[in-house]
Amino acid sequence: MTYRIAPSILSADFARLGEEVRSVLAAGADVIHFDVMDNHYVPNLTFGPMICEAVKPHALKDGKPAPIDVHLMVSPVDRIVPDFAKAGADIISFHPEASAHVDRTLGLIRESGCKAGLVLNPGTPLHYLDHVMDKLDLVLIMSVNPGFGGQKFIAEALNKLKAVRARIDAHKTKGGQDIWLEVDGGVKADNIRSIAQAGADTFVAGSAIFGQTDYKAVIDAMREEIARP
Repeated sequence: MTYRIAPSILSADFARLGEEVRSVLAAGADVIHFDVMDNHYVPNLTFGPMICEAVKPHALKDGKPAPIDVHLMVSPVDRIVPDFAKAGADIISFHPEASAHVDRTLGLIRESGCKAGLVLNPGTPLHYLDHVMDKLDLVLIMSVNPGFGGQKFIAEALNKLKAVRARIDAHKTKGGQDIWLEVDGGVKADNIRSIAQAGADTFVAGSAIFGQTDYKAVIDAMREEIARP
């Protein structure tokens, strides 16, 4: 399995955002994660498409564009999707509770030229995946309740990861496309191994990386934990 580290710029130094993106990719990160909050669906306000557009030229890894993974915690969601696609997003994910028509929103994201993802909160049931697996490129399991960085990992997320991994594997066995299984919230070097064992392949980490002075040391430690027998 390919494992990806996706630092969340929510915890970066916004006064040096371009530099932070370059630094964390040079330190070994694979994906840049955007936590977009609207002070409506979640009780916080972060940033919009202009920040995505500004960061895009800095998101280079080994001279090639690194994926920008936009997690929309907004409601309604359809209006803003084309704006983020135009601003340079590669992946756009959203919460099913924030869309009147989940299938339509997934289609809109793909029609806008991006990969599409569905985000499940700690209390969100898995049945939202039942009839849209063929339109998914990513499932994001929230291991905290969305809205703020720096929260503690909710252990029940491990069971949800295992259940979704089983669904993805069954879908692929039937000839379905590859689907990333991402986790976001409280991910650190000391719990990333158990999260990987539960089935996650993409790990969002904010304060665990940007809260340290040596980004490479943190990312290396995470990869070592994942690889540990």
